[in-house]
Amino acid sequence: MIEADSFWCLSKLLDGIQDNYTFAQLGIQRQISKLKDLINRINAPLAAHLQEEGVEYIQFAFRWMNCLLMREMSLKHIIRMWDTYLAEGSDGFSVFHLYVCVAFLNKWSHELIISKDFQEIMVFLQSLPTETAQWTEQEIELLLAEAYRLKSLYHEAPNHLV
Repeated sequence: MIEADSFWCLSKLLDGIQDNYTFAQLGIQRQISKLKDLINRINAPLAAHLQEEGVEYIQFAFRWMNCLLMREMSLKHIIRMWDTYLAEGSDGFSVFHLYVCVAFLNKWSHELIISKDFQEIMVFLQSLPTETAQWTEQEIELLLAEAYRLKSLYHEAPNHLV
């Protein structure tokens, strides 16, 4: 039974992200483009600041999409997030993950906007303070709840809430 369950979970994981790992990684490129579009719509001050400082989303979000945030959080928190991704269905690892990344970036917007230049932004985004004791199960729950809220508002509704 364990082998069958493991196979099912892996199959579900790969269903929505197989384009991420093909030639030119078009799936990741599409997700990064959508991330940029969503941040422009949801958090215009952050989007403007990142643009002012010359920060390209691919410089930090490629790793978020490619590694599914595994390098940004502890294993305990990743397991909790991936459990939600599996519960979201076949688009959990693609669509819902995108909204988790939006919520993740939004969470740090204050720190990114205040007195952060290009170098400080990149250092901060590549070593987020998520591994510390401050990041509890409650922080992950709030992140997932915010991602769900954003997905409910913006997914399949590209022209409203601009």
